[in-house]
Amino acid sequence: MLLARGLPLILVLFVVAVAPTAAAEDSRESVDQETSKPVVRGSIVFKAYCVLCHGERGDGTGRGAKAHARLHLAIKPSQPDYYISVVREGGQSAGISPYMPPWKDELSAEQIADVVAYLGILHDSARRGEAVFKLNCMLCHGVHGDGNGRAGRLSHPSPADLTRSTKDDPYKTGIISSGGAAMGRSSSMPPWGKQLTETEIQDLVQYLKTLLVVPSASQK
Repeated sequence: MLLARGLPLILVLFVVAVAPTAAAEDSRESVDQETSKPVVRGSIVFKAYCVLCHGERGDGTGRGAKAHARLHLAIKPSQPDYYISVVREGGQSAGISPYMPPWKDELSAEQIADVVAYLGILHDSARRGEAVFKLNCMLCHGVHGDGNGRAGRLSHPSPADLTRSTKDDPYKTGIISSGGAAMGRSSSMPPWGKQLTETEIQDLVQYLKTLLVVPSASQK
């Protein structure tokens, strides 16, 4: 009789022991740590002050470049000290374009350091996409893209685990641009086509590949 009464408890303990542990929700500290990275902060500075002339990829194709048709506004890979000098003192101080203004009176030393950090990854689409993800997607989809973001609890169903996505690039581009409802998925996933540029969306899709635990067949 004792054994019969104890058996359910044993079973319960066994089930608890072997049941998979659900991933914990991101902590506030982990989110703050990601958004405070110089590269992420620098992407904000770059977009606000530099994109107009230099373009989102730093290739010199920004809308404002038309006013400087004879100049080459592409940003070439260089050392941080050189970037800091040009951003602080302007192009003329480095013997390049006199139209590149000095930003030392408008940007703080921290902002200049941040944008220089971003210039270091400017020519890497996936790294640019990481900044887009951390600023726009992380709160729902999580620091690691596993669906455990701090705002994920507000979504029903829960945000997708992007680390195990089997969707191809065109699908991801479509759902980011048009939102979940337009793709027959959750309406909790908003459309980003008006908030993000085409370049940012494509960069984001490239970054999502780096999150995959098991690459999909189309990416092997």
